[in-house]
Amino acid sequence: MRPASVPSRRLTSRVPAPGDVWVYWKCQGRYDVSLVRDMSLGGLFIETAQLAPSGTPTRLDFLAAEGQIRADAVVRHANAGGGLGLKFTALSKQDRPKLAALIGRLRRIHHFMGSA
Repeated sequence: MRPASVPSRRLTSRVPAPGDVWVYWKCQGRYDVSLVRDMSLGGLFIETAQLAPSGTPTRLDFLAAEGQIRADAVVRHANAGGGLGLKFTALSKQDRPKLAALIGRLRRIHHFMGSA
């Protein structure tokens, strides 16, 4: 956890996922399905016991209400017992608006849940 006085280096803020966003992903020749804990246009954090070193390339496939979204990412950090922080490295022109729509939906849910 980051102290309140230390600013984030992220260009875009992450929004918590409500527990219904899953990603099918491939890393180091292995496939897995993981719950997305939070995400932004720059990356995401997934819950997994499968850890990988920083810099490891990863392929992501989301199936969300917004449609299928495919992205390439790289491992930024691994949290033993928690999961992987991933940074998006490639996203097609077709998938970028779908990812933005997914994040927008998550922001609305988070805002609604926070004000309820």
